[in-house]
Amino acid sequence: MVQRPKGCSDLYGEEAKIWKYVESVIDATMEKYNYTYIRTPIFESRDLFHRGIGDSTDIVTKETYDFVDRGGREMTLRPEGTAGVVRSYIENKLYGDANQPVKVYYNGTMYRYERPQSGRDRELTQFGVEVLGSDDPLTDAEVISLAVNIYQLLGLKEIKVNINTLGDNESREMYRKCLIEYFQPCIHELCEDCQNRLLKNPLRILDCKVDCDNEMLKNAPKTIDHLNQVSADRFEKVKEYLDILQIPYEVNPKIVRGLDYYHHTVFEIEAKVDGFGANNVLGAGGRYNGLCHQLGGPNTPCVGFASGIGRLVLALKKEKVSIPVSSSIDLFLLYVNEEEKKYAAYLTQELRMAGFIVDTEYTSRSLKGQFKQADRLKAKFIAVLNHQDLDQNEIRIKNNQTKEEEIISLDALIYYLDEKLASYDIDSLSENHDCCQDDCSCHDHECSCWHSKD
Repeated sequence: MVQRPKGCSDLYGEEAKIWKYVESVIDATMEKYNYTYIRTPIFESRDLFHRGIGDSTDIVTKETYDFVDRGGREMTLRPEGTAGVVRSYIENKLYGDANQPVKVYYNGTMYRYERPQSGRDRELTQFGVEVLGSDDPLTDAEVISLAVNIYQLLGLKEIKVNINTLGDNESREMYRKCLIEYFQPCIHELCEDCQNRLLKNPLRILDCKVDCDNEMLKNAPKTIDHLNQVSADRFEKVKEYLDILQIPYEVNPKIVRGLDYYHHTVFEIEAKVDGFGANNVLGAGGRYNGLCHQLGGPNTPCVGFASGIGRLVLALKKEKVSIPVSSSIDLFLLYVNEEEKKYAAYLTQELRMAGFIVDTEYTSRSLKGQFKQADRLKAKFIAVLNHQDLDQNEIRIKNNQTKEEEIISLDALIYYLDEKLASYDIDSLSENHDCCQDDCSCHDHECSCWHSKD
């Protein structure tokens, strides 16, 4: 039997409904913040990610899915969303749009070849935002507040924002030299990756997963102690705007982020979630003013963040957050013979087009089996079609909450369902129906087919 690849998941049933709900909250929040949706290819030129993310990062050196297509082109499945958005911004000349800054969000699959574990897969779904064309510290604060508000709207509590700054190019270069001087005498005590990073990108040493508990990393120089005045003043402005937006935060000098393109503000957002352990980060991001120019576009200040939906859904489950997703349908239509089946097909279509969630029988079950299927679908109303009622332009319908049965005109069915569904209590749905006998073909609605068995 062919099985799904390691580190990938099938999404269906109740889990899929939770994901769709989370995505609907994301979409609604983005609309309020005036961010528009952008979709970029799942695979792009290998050069895009190696130039954009940086060839000293773990994502590029160890985790990308690279392949050569039939035309001999070197391609990569996207490991993150930012580089593709910036490529699209340049290629489509969005920098020439009078409406600046360009504020976009994405929601799609990313691919990283890493060891699968809880909340971390090889195929992952991320949503994120990018603001391109503004260097205003207010945009940094807005991006952070947007992420925080999404987590809070979904029901997570005790959200914590950790922020830091890497400073501008001048500050970052000063800090780079300081780190090299600090680590060089004892670099042999660190892992092989860190030894290779020393001259390429020593900031990556601070983000090492292998040596994270090493005292050298804990006592390393801090970025905020090596800022020029411009960078220090800018960081103060970001914090001031976060205060105005009422977003609590904590300055954490240990945050450097794993990608090469960050400058100035970097941040991580945590939620206190039982079962997540020490790694409770749900989303992260920062400012990357040099990436657009690095990829062949104009000098464009940018800021953004990304968050894994799978990890977010896991957090909601572990926190036992109530997700308002419906697992019921409005009406299930039952029938016995072919003529009634044809009318069921017609009526199902009409009611669906009117906005109702309606289903009927497709597997030739007995009437008893159809009642059981209606229960499995948690149908709020059920109706058995029969030719006597249909000849009178009527339908007999049963409320699965009150057990009340009514005969109504087919012409009034839409109005009837509208009125009744408005006050329906889903929690009161019947657990079990039983028919008088397995092969019951009775059209007498006083038959026990219409009643739950005592």
